[in-house]
Amino acid sequence: MKTFTERLYRALETELYDLSLRQTPESERIKEAIKLCKKAMGILKRQISIQLFESLDDEIAFFKNVKPVFYSKYIYYISLYNFHIKKPIGGEDALRDYISIELADLKRFFDHNQSFYQYYRTNDSHLDSVYFTRGNYDVFAEIEDFQGDELFSTSHDYKLSKIVANEKFRDFLLQQIKNIISDLNPIETPVIWTSNQSDLVELIYALVESGSFNNGNIEIKNLMDYFQSIFQVDLKYYYRKFSDISNRKKERTAFIDKLKICLIKRMDSKYEIKDFPLKRISYSD
Repeated sequence: MKTFTERLYRALETELYDLSLRQTPESERIKEAIKLCKKAMGILKRQISIQLFESLDDEIAFFKNVKPVFYSKYIYYISLYNFHIKKPIGGEDALRDYISIELADLKRFFDHNQSFYQYYRTNDSHLDSVYFTRGNYDVFAEIEDFQGDELFSTSHDYKLSKIVANEKFRDFLLQQIKNIISDLNPIETPVIWTSNQSDLVELIYALVESGSFNNGNIEIKNLMDYFQSIFQVDLKYYYRKFSDISNRKKERTAFIDKLKICLIKRMDSKYEIKDFPLKRISYSD
């Protein structure tokens, strides 16, 4: 099962990446992304119908760690699509008000699901057998989150998927706010990543593996999101780029090797300072 789901996820990521490169309106690309995610979910569901879980742990792992990865993408793209079709045509003020309303809705969602959100954020597991196995649900208590298919749903896999999707959608909305502020207050010399995306992915992975941020206590996705925000670069398909880097026949750390060469060259540079006046500078009234 694990090998199958990993292949399916890589295939989905590849199709989404190829879709992102198309020169078509953004709303059309988002609609196609929704279709791709829905198709992947259908394949996942068919696989579950023909392949039994070998153990309770396997069932929990699927509904806690596998299905939400696919389902959250589907929910996220639906949120993106709704955002774009409802976005006001007015200026920055109207857009900012619209985004604020969306963020307020997300806050209400997280507040309403605070207990389970805390369970998710702390990587807790003591209720996994209740939350992520089929049949262990109260249809009246969980009616807003249960999706109706008892063979392909648990009481909390949809809620978890929605949390993951809404976290990503919240990041998107916050970035939109930052873009508005940047447009209103442009800096004279913006800092832009001008090397290619693969170079930045290689660098970020190296920084994570070296424990350079938060004493090593940081997830690769969080650092990718941070660099995307800082440098205004799209790294959402970083997993595929890292896979390409790892599969290089030679010079797998090409960018880092280049950095080392450039830094050593700078260190070895000889600066002429003999013509600089090295006398003491005095200040007088």
